Amino acid sequence: MYIENELSLPWMARLDHLEHRLFIEQTNEAQSSLWMGKTSFQRLSRFHNDKLVRLATLNYEFKQSIYKTELEQLTRWCKYWGLNEMGFGREKIASACCSLPYDSPIRLMVAKGAIIITITDDFFDMKESLITELKTFTKAFQRWDGKELSGVSKKIFDALDNLVSEMATMYLEQQENSNHDITNWLRKIWYETICSWLTESEWSKNGIVPTMDEYLKVGMTSIATHTLLLPASCFVINPTLPVYSQLRPIQCESVTKLVMTICRLLNDLQSYEKEKEEGKPNSITVYMKNNSEVEMEEAVKYVKEILNKKKKELLEHVMIDGFTNLSKECRLLHLSCLKVFQMFFNSSNRYDSDTEMLDDISKAIYVPLKSIDHEGLEKNLLRPPKSPMIDLTRVPKLTPSKPPPKTPQKSVHLFTVKRI
Repeated sequence: MYIENELSLPWMARLDHLEHRLFIEQTNEAQSSLWMGKTSFQRLSRFHNDKLVRLATLNYEFKQSIYKTELEQLTRWCKYWGLNEMGFGREKIASACCSLPYDSPIRLMVAKGAIIITITDDFFDMKESLITELKTFTKAFQRWDGKELSGVSKKIFDALDNLVSEMATMYLEQQENSNHDITNWLRKIWYETICSWLTESEWSKNGIVPTMDEYLKVGMTSIATHTLLLPASCFVINPTLPVYSQLRPIQCESVTKLVMTICRLLNDLQSYEKEKEEGKPNSITVYMKNNSEVEMEEAVKYVKEILNKKKKELLEHVMIDGFTNLSKECRLLHLSCLKVFQMFFNSSNRYDSDTEMLDDISKAIYVPLKSIDHEGLEKNLLRPPKSPMIDLTRVPKLTPSKPPPKTPQKSVHLFTVKRI
């Protein structure tokens, strides 16, 4: 099972949380060394191995309880803003609740953003034929004023406005002796994304076929990865510096744009057949229409080559110290986000499926691990080791040594000072 999983699932498509579970289960079932692949003299004893597995199990179940609490908070948040009563679109609260290896506030912030992205993207798909209404919706975000909106569009605006305010407040509270307000910066990021959705709707409505460069420029924005990455980056880098000095340099833009492009191509490779039927632009169909002699298989191969090249570039930026001035924490955040997308779109469009993610969600949040059933293990898990028993009959008799020679003491003269 372990070898089969290693060969079938690429490293980039694995979430650390689920990998930990798989490793614990396999170690527990096989009762083998915790360190797979190590030589025998490097292995731990069975007793100590079981202790570590039990500790890993307790840690995993503790994280499960945290993720379950976060999912409940997200559900209440969606209900409060009416996002669960849209009457259309995908219900992806649990899928958005990904186990990113960061603090709970960051995970919740990313999850809320992902929920709004999914709902708004579905809103544009639903209203694709009503370009005038979509333009009104987009202009409301340009002004950042939702007074003219109503119904579903008003609910989306209010929820996003609240999220932006929450992020900006969180950032101010984190800073030390500073008053940098990132509200307008966050609004600009979301407005750019909404504009890209409008552009894609106009392409579909009017039958416009963009060039490959035009499509990727819009598509890497419409996938909306940066609306999650850049705000979250504010909380994993030095909070004492202005956000613009940390997130706008060329190096950061290169890393972020690579993730945006990769995520767009991953999505396209698993949805081009469906989008072709719906008349929506996709990197594969765009390449075919711009190169009429190219068949579908050749177009897929071409896009995969671009994807693999971009992945290699990203790994160089993330893994090699000194390759970029971006902090390690921010680089790893980009990698974590990419791994989530790779997990969603590795071999199919799991994000749009109602069933493919159920098993992973259950294992990540609800299903407990099988505990190790060894007598006395739980009782002795955190108990300090007992002192060794001493057999007094075997203690050698101590021969008293000669006392050390006395050192002659110096005489001390006391003087009395009389007052004259």
